[in-house]
Amino acid sequence: MSSNPEEMSLEELREEIRTIDREIVEKIAQRTYVADTIAQVKAEQGLPTTDESQEQAVMDRAGENAEQFDVDANLVKAMFRLLIELNKVEQRENR
Repeated sequence: MSSNPEEMSLEELREEIRTIDREIVEKIAQRTYVADTIAQVKAEQGLPTTDESQEQAVMDRAGENAEQFDVDANLVKAMFRLLIELNKVEQRENR
C-alpha cells in the first residue's frame, strides 16, 4: 500500500480501515483481559470492584491522549466510559 492516503484507491483506503478496526478490537480484547486480571487481584485482596479515583485517572488520560492526537476528547472519553462500565458489569458478574 502507498504510504500517502491521498494516493490510495478507495479499496485500499477501505482495506486500511478494516486493518485499523481489527487492531482496535484487538486492543479492546487486550484491555479487557488485563481488566479481568485486575478484578481477580482485587477479589483476592478483598478490595472493592469500583475505584473512582482510578476511573478518573483513566478518563483524564483519555482526554490527554485525545488532545495529543487531535481527536475529539468527548468522543474518546465516551468510549472509555463505555469500556469502564462494561468491565465493571463483567467484574460484578464474575464475583
